[in-house]
Amino acid sequence: MADDASRGLSRRSVLTRGAGAVVGGVVGGGLVGGAVGGAAGYAGRAALDDDDNAVPDWKTVADSRVVGATTESFHGARQAGITTPPQSHAAFVGFDIAPGATRAEIQGVLRAWSQDAARLTSGRGGLADLEPELAQDPARLTVTIGMGPGFFDAVRMPGRRPSWLRQVPPFPQIDQLEQRWSEGDLLLQICADDPLIVSHAARVLAAGVRGVAEQRWSQRGFRKAVGTDPTGRTQRNLFGQIDGTVNPGEQDVDIDQILFSDGSSPDGQDQRWMRDGSSLVLRRIRMTMDTWEEIDRTSRELSMGRRLGTGAPLTGTAEHDPADFEALDEVGLPVIPPESHMARARQRDRGEAMLRRPYNYDDPPERGEISNSGLIFTAYQADPVRTFVPVQRRLAEQDALNTWTVPIGSAVFALPPGAPEGGYVGQGLFEG
Repeated sequence: MADDASRGLSRRSVLTRGAGAVVGGVVGGGLVGGAVGGAAGYAGRAALDDDDNAVPDWKTVADSRVVGATTESFHGARQAGITTPPQSHAAFVGFDIAPGATRAEIQGVLRAWSQDAARLTSGRGGLADLEPELAQDPARLTVTIGMGPGFFDAVRMPGRRPSWLRQVPPFPQIDQLEQRWSEGDLLLQICADDPLIVSHAARVLAAGVRGVAEQRWSQRGFRKAVGTDPTGRTQRNLFGQIDGTVNPGEQDVDIDQILFSDGSSPDGQDQRWMRDGSSLVLRRIRMTMDTWEEIDRTSRELSMGRRLGTGAPLTGTAEHDPADFEALDEVGLPVIPPESHMARARQRDRGEAMLRRPYNYDDPPERGEISNSGLIFTAYQADPVRTFVPVQRRLAEQDALNTWTVPIGSAVFALPPGAPEGGYVGQGLFEG
């Protein structure tokens, strides 16, 4: 009888040798020119022949290493996780500064997070990591650090808070905000193409600062898995809609002005420490799937202003076709309803351009609901007061999708510039 090396893996050898004999897990392609590409497969996938033998598909095993081994640098002029191509999984973790914490202790939090993040994103365990093996294969892990409005009071430096850094004004027409999903003094945004990597990084980073920064909330989200769509098409949300069509791209000549601060504030404040920093508006939006599924496809498309299948505006055939908001149908009604989400959210001027990297959530139902699903909406821009608030105000006043969406969480954070080698995020704030 041939040995296992020549025959491949049989069912018996798998059972007797244990799970460690086979490499398992869903894998996808690697990065090509900064974009996720390649084909998906199953690591260790095998085909049984008539002799009950399995022939390993070694190509998919090799591809799995490409996905896991890909890294995003933590150090640089700007923090990773803003213009980084969105990863498949994310955790957004909000913290409050403990009462009585000193400025030196809070600086220590930023220093510790930066040191551990630099290690984790390169595939090494944190400095006090008891399970460093879990950090291997970082799968494009990024860790982005943010500061909420209360952070500057906690460090006794209220004059260094950017003038735009304040909570989004209330929108009583739509908001049903809950404190368990809102506000916070500090933020960790942790993204990777592997949920195990996200979970491990979140635990390591949170555990290392206990007593100074206490966790306020944690929100986990997901997008399509790596490799399931190698074309790089825009993702879909849980309503089935293509979400993020009009995002600015790297080819946008004004990308710096849209997303990053030049170190000044609208009121003339000198905030040089924020140069190359950005801002994040984080909104948790419950999607009432149960009632959404009661309406037909035509009603869904009219509420959005786009076709579900292609994401094209109702006046076009492809996702990125320009919309004709003046077009009328055969009875004289606008083809794209003026109350549709597309019509209300569209950018009215250059100052309203923002970058969105939203994630879906699907949590256990609450209060007798059949579902508890929605969107962790993220908007990045240089000035949220000038960019995000006017758009959100229009949506609150009249948006057909408001029937099926309810904002239940809201927070705003300053995202400082990146950390140089040997430095830490936010260091410039304390250096004058």
